[in-house]
Amino acid sequence: MLKEFREFALRGNVVDLAVGIIIGAAFTGIVQSLVNDIIMPPVGVLMGGIDFSNYFLVLQSGEAPASLAAAKEAGVPVLGYGKFINALINFAIVAWALFFVVRQMNRLRRRFEEPETPKAPAAPPRQEVLLEEIRDLLKTRG
Repeated sequence: MLKEFREFALRGNVVDLAVGIIIGAAFTGIVQSLVNDIIMPPVGVLMGGIDFSNYFLVLQSGEAPASLAAAKEAGVPVLGYGKFINALINFAIVAWALFFVVRQMNRLRRRFEEPETPKAPAAPPRQEVLLEEIRDLLKTRG
Protein backbone atom coordinates (compact mmCIF):
# COMPACT_ATOMS: atom_id res chain seq x y z
CA MET A 1 0.00 0.00 0.00
CA LEU A 2 2.85 2.38 0.80
CA LYS A 3 4.42 1.61 -2.56
CA GLU A 4 1.17 2.39 -4.38
CA PHE A 5 0.78 5.65 -2.47
CA ARG A 6 4.35 6.65 -3.34
CA GLU A 7 3.70 5.92 -7.03
CA PHE A 8 0.51 7.98 -6.87
CA ALA A 9 2.11 10.90 -5.04
CA LEU A 10 5.12 11.04 -7.31
CA ARG A 11 3.17 10.62 -10.52
CA GLY A 12 3.57 13.59 -12.85
CA ASN A 13 -0.09 14.59 -12.71
CA VAL A 14 -0.08 15.04 -8.93
CA VAL A 15 3.08 17.14 -9.04
CA ASP A 16 1.62 19.22 -11.88
CA LEU A 17 -1.56 19.74 -9.86
CA ALA A 18 0.42 20.84 -6.81
CA VAL A 19 2.41 23.32 -8.88
CA GLY A 20 -0.83 24.62 -10.41
CA ILE A 21 -2.41 25.17 -7.00
CA ILE A 22 0.64 27.03 -5.70
CA ILE A 23 0.85 29.21 -8.81
CA GLY A 24 -2.90 29.83 -8.59
CA ALA A 25 -2.63 30.95 -4.99
CA ALA A 26 0.15 33.38 -5.90
CA PHE A 27 -1.80 34.54 -8.96
CA THR A 28 -4.83 35.31 -6.78
CA GLY A 29 -2.93 38.02 -4.90
CA ILE A 30 -1.82 39.60 -8.16
CA VAL A 31 -5.33 39.59 -9.58
CA GLN A 32 -6.86 41.00 -6.41
CA SER A 33 -4.35 43.84 -6.47
CA LEU A 34 -5.02 44.41 -10.17
CA VAL A 35 -8.77 44.62 -9.59
CA ASN A 36 -8.75 46.57 -6.32
CA ASP A 37 -5.85 48.94 -7.01
CA ILE A 38 -5.86 49.44 -10.78
CA ILE A 39 -9.23 48.55 -12.35
CA MET A 40 -11.76 49.53 -9.70
CA PRO A 41 -10.54 53.10 -8.99
CA PRO A 42 -11.07 54.28 -12.60
CA VAL A 43 -14.41 52.44 -12.73
CA GLY A 44 -15.36 54.17 -9.49
CA VAL A 45 -14.35 57.56 -10.90
CA LEU A 46 -16.37 56.93 -14.06
CA MET A 47 -19.35 56.04 -11.88
CA GLY A 48 -19.03 59.23 -9.81
CA GLY A 49 -16.52 58.21 -7.16
CA ILE A 50 -18.35 55.03 -6.21
CA ASP A 51 -16.48 52.26 -4.42
CA PHE A 52 -18.17 48.92 -5.12
CA SER A 53 -16.67 47.24 -2.08
CA ASN A 54 -18.75 49.49 0.18
CA TYR A 55 -22.13 48.75 -1.47
CA PHE A 56 -24.46 46.99 0.90
CA LEU A 57 -28.13 46.59 1.71
CA VAL A 58 -29.34 46.68 5.30
CA LEU A 59 -31.74 43.79 6.02
CA GLN A 60 -33.54 45.30 8.98
CA SER A 61 -35.41 48.52 9.45
CA GLY A 62 -33.75 51.41 11.15
CA GLU A 63 -30.85 53.71 10.52
CA ALA A 64 -28.32 52.41 8.00
CA PRO A 65 -24.67 52.50 9.05
CA ALA A 66 -22.31 54.71 7.06
CA SER A 67 -20.14 51.86 5.78
CA LEU A 68 -20.09 48.10 5.45
CA ALA A 69 -17.37 47.83 8.08
CA ALA A 70 -19.44 49.87 10.53
CA ALA A 71 -22.49 47.69 9.85
CA LYS A 72 -20.54 44.51 10.48
CA GLU A 73 -18.99 45.98 13.61
CA ALA A 74 -22.44 46.91 14.93
CA GLY A 75 -23.77 43.44 14.10
CA VAL A 76 -26.33 44.78 11.63
CA PRO A 77 -27.41 42.12 9.08
CA VAL A 78 -26.43 43.31 5.62
CA LEU A 79 -26.02 42.00 2.08
CA GLY A 80 -22.58 43.08 0.90
CA TYR A 81 -23.34 42.96 -2.82
CA GLY A 82 -20.51 45.37 -3.62
CA LYS A 83 -17.91 42.84 -2.50
CA PHE A 84 -19.73 40.28 -4.64
CA ILE A 85 -19.38 42.60 -7.65
CA ASN A 86 -15.64 42.85 -6.92
CA ALA A 87 -15.45 39.04 -6.66
CA LEU A 88 -17.18 38.69 -10.05
CA ILE A 89 -14.71 41.10 -11.61
CA ASN A 90 -11.83 39.16 -10.01
CA PHE A 91 -13.22 35.93 -11.43
CA ALA A 92 -13.64 37.39 -14.90
CA ILE A 93 -10.05 38.64 -14.93
CA VAL A 94 -8.66 35.34 -13.66
CA ALA A 95 -10.72 33.37 -16.17
CA TRP A 96 -9.58 35.64 -19.01
CA ALA A 97 -5.93 35.39 -18.01
CA LEU A 98 -6.11 31.61 -17.62
CA PHE A 99 -7.83 31.35 -21.00
CA PHE A 100 -4.83 33.00 -22.62
CA VAL A 101 -2.34 30.86 -20.68
CA VAL A 102 -4.13 27.61 -21.61
CA ARG A 103 -4.54 28.79 -25.20
CA GLN A 104 -0.79 29.40 -25.52
CA MET A 105 0.06 26.10 -23.84
CA ASN A 106 -2.23 24.24 -26.27
CA ARG A 107 -0.56 25.96 -29.22
CA LEU A 108 2.88 24.98 -27.95
CA ARG A 109 1.78 21.41 -27.27
CA ARG A 110 0.30 21.08 -30.77
CA ARG A 111 3.48 22.46 -32.28
CA PHE A 112 5.63 19.87 -30.51
CA GLU A 113 3.22 16.95 -30.92
CA GLU A 114 2.53 17.32 -34.63
CA PRO A 115 5.13 15.54 -36.69
CA GLU A 116 6.54 17.59 -39.46
CA THR A 117 4.78 16.59 -42.62
CA PRO A 118 7.21 15.95 -45.42
CA LYS A 119 6.73 18.12 -48.45
CA ALA A 120 5.43 16.44 -51.55
CA PRO A 121 8.19 15.76 -54.02
CA ALA A 122 8.44 18.26 -56.82
CA ALA A 123 6.97 17.23 -60.14
CA PRO A 124 9.59 15.78 -62.49
CA PRO A 125 10.67 17.91 -65.43
CA ARG A 126 8.55 17.67 -68.58
CA GLN A 127 11.28 15.83 -70.52
CA GLU A 128 11.43 13.05 -67.91
CA VAL A 129 7.67 12.61 -68.07
CA LEU A 130 7.88 12.30 -71.85
CA LEU A 131 10.73 9.78 -71.61
CA GLU A 132 8.69 7.67 -69.16
CA GLU A 133 5.74 7.71 -71.55
CA ILE A 134 7.98 6.61 -74.45
CA ARG A 135 9.42 3.81 -72.30
CA ASP A 136 5.95 2.59 -71.36
CA LEU A 137 4.86 2.61 -75.03
CA LEU A 138 7.93 0.63 -76.04
CA LYS A 139 7.22 -1.96 -73.33
CA THR A 140 3.69 -2.51 -74.62
CA ARG A 141 4.96 -3.03 -78.22
CA GLY A 142 7.57 -5.35 -77.53
